[in-house]
Amino acid sequence: LKTYHSNMERRWVLSLHNKILFPVTTIIIMEAFINKMRKLKGIRKLILIEEAWKAIASANMADYIKYLYKTVRKYFGEAIVVTQEVEDIISSPIVKESIINNSDCKILLDQRKYLNKFDSIQNLLGLTDKERSQILSINMANHPGRKYKEVFFSLGGTQSAVYATEVSLEEYYTFTTEESEKMELFALAEKLGGNLELAIKRLAESKRNPQLSIT
Repeated sequence: LKTYHSNMERRWVLSLHNKILFPVTTIIIMEAFINKMRKLKGIRKLILIEEAWKAIASANMADYIKYLYKTVRKYFGEAIVVTQEVEDIISSPIVKESIINNSDCKILLDQRKYLNKFDSIQNLLGLTDKERSQILSINMANHPGRKYKEVFFSLGGTQSAVYATEVSLEEYYTFTTEESEKMELFALAEKLGGNLELAIKRLAESKRNPQLSIT
């Protein structure tokens, strides 16, 4: 459990990675958020469940998510689930309808691997033909010399667009999950005495100026 304070507001981050503590952590999340949701009048509440497939895989947690999506807006709150696969949500009989029917905002990344079965995804998510075309256009014509990814936003089924998200090279190498890039970064950090921050700066600068040496 980590607690962050910012401008007198409190933000809790609870981990579901520990298998032994998972049931206890689940109960803490349920009780803590429901209490805050009901007691804090006139204050915006938000619960974000990262890697939601882990929570959905638990029947108790899936029922809790279903309850949240059906009630949270009555208490001036928001529920957000984040997962890598659309199927994590649409394949769950417990949460599928509650999440889809009560989500005004849908954010999707590249869905090309679902191209052959996107008809069913379109129907389940209630996407228009225009939104379908926008989603399947993601990252199809990116500039080869720039590191950015596109993302689809749909608001209430009335507005939708595809946006490019681009960060600095320093930010990119801080958060990259590409194994080859991570290995290059860690190898450089080792040469620099374990200074990862300096390695990120040196690597980013070398990519901007290929003639520079980063040793």
